[in-house]
Amino acid sequence: MMEEASQKIRMLEQSPAVKGQFSHFVDSTDWQAVTQSHQEKTEQDVLSALSKSKLDVTDFAALISPAAEPYLLEMVAKSERLTLQRFGNTVSLFAPLYLSNTCANECTYCGFSMSNAIKRLTLNESQIEKEVVAIKSKGFDHILLVTGETNRVSMPYFERMIPLIKPHFSQLSMEVQPLEVRDYKQLQNIGLDGVLVYQETYRRTTYLEHHLRGNKSNFNYRLDAPDRIGQAGIHKIGLGVLLGLEDWRTDSVMMAHHLRHLQKRYWRSRFSVAFPRIRPCEGGIVPKSVISDRQLVQLIAAWRLFDRDLEMSLSTRESPEFRHHAVRMGFTTMSAESKTQPGGYAEDAQEALEQFEISDERPVADIMAMIRKQGRDVVWKDWDPALSHR
Repeated sequence: MMEEASQKIRMLEQSPAVKGQFSHFVDSTDWQAVTQSHQEKTEQDVLSALSKSKLDVTDFAALISPAAEPYLLEMVAKSERLTLQRFGNTVSLFAPLYLSNTCANECTYCGFSMSNAIKRLTLNESQIEKEVVAIKSKGFDHILLVTGETNRVSMPYFERMIPLIKPHFSQLSMEVQPLEVRDYKQLQNIGLDGVLVYQETYRRTTYLEHHLRGNKSNFNYRLDAPDRIGQAGIHKIGLGVLLGLEDWRTDSVMMAHHLRHLQKRYWRSRFSVAFPRIRPCEGGIVPKSVISDRQLVQLIAAWRLFDRDLEMSLSTRESPEFRHHAVRMGFTTMSAESKTQPGGYAEDAQEALEQFEISDERPVADIMAMIRKQGRDVVWKDWDPALSHR
């Protein structure tokens, strides 16, 4: 009985779908039909997709289907060729800066989940300054600010800290709780260049199974965050699903629909996608849908063939061996020597829990050597604030 009451309370907290935004598309889309759309693809569908220079979502579904597996080498070769044509012989490096692991959400897969009995830490000004010095000493000029989701680490905190951090980096992005349009505009005015909001999964029922408490349990509000980011005129919008929560193919097709939706409406923004797979963490879960290394390679290549202008990012969640071979597949950015606990770079807070386990722990110098060994050049700065539209 209490479980039923809890479910009703949670459903009452859900924002309605908004006409013209992506929540309206998801609300009217049948998950099983999308699943069927990639399950029924044939070899002929794959060959048709490979022959095209401009692909639609139907073609993307074909390229990530089992029918495309025999064509993996051809897909990877074409992906590498398109990446070189569009982005040149370069890979950009960035560092995530975790400002806080305080969180008011209950998420089954995350080490920051509020029920985990861990040391919580939110960096103050002096701690942030030490982190910035440590990160700059490694050469980084692109930084991603990350926090847990809580009202205690929200706009007042961001408005204080971004002006301290931005002068040291040419590009500053954020992966924090979803905000309102006016908030994104205000943060852009003080130095914000990009925002990443990962939906985790586009299947509402699965989403609610894994987001049990807190603002993140509001499916539609999170789903429409990229629309709000676009409406604010933010330079770059990042998308991603947590591969493993649901059928990775269906989630990826839904994200392809999401990308096209955003591109049609917010054409002045750049777009990026990432490929996080569920990693071990405190109180973590077993993936529902395991994606193998070979399947991840197929997915990466399919995204590049689907959109040659898309920025693609690979984090240190993946193993050194995988990242070594992935450099040439279509990625434009990679993180290096990441610390996923607040204060991790300056070694102020080693007891604070990481959000997830890092797999590639190599120092920046080793990552640079690996990239160059693969015939690519390392880029520290690929954007200048003077180029941002206002």
